[in-house]
Amino acid sequence: MKKILLACNAGMSTSLLVSRMEKAAKEKGLEVIITAVGVLEAEKILNEWDIVLLGPQVRHQIKSLKGKANGIPVEIIDMRDYGLMNGEKVLESALRIIENK
Repeated sequence: MKKILLACNAGMSTSLLVSRMEKAAKEKGLEVIITAVGVLEAEKILNEWDIVLLGPQVRHQIKSLKGKANGIPVEIIDMRDYGLMNGEKVLESALRIIENK
């Protein structure tokens, strides 16, 4: 089971994206855990996840989070996919990154 953590300012704007990612995973028969939190919370728990995806609005936090990640991939969600709330594409991207790490 893959664990995907999404982080934004307060975890609110990514909640809809989480729902859409979970729906896409269910349709594909994938078992994943996907959660959204604020960046400050993500800093505390990022090493418990397989990947951390940052909302575009907190892209400036990537260097700090990567420095604390102990090899866990930390990436920025594609701005277009984020704006369209394209859960399927974000899920596919996250899983591809996890498999290639």
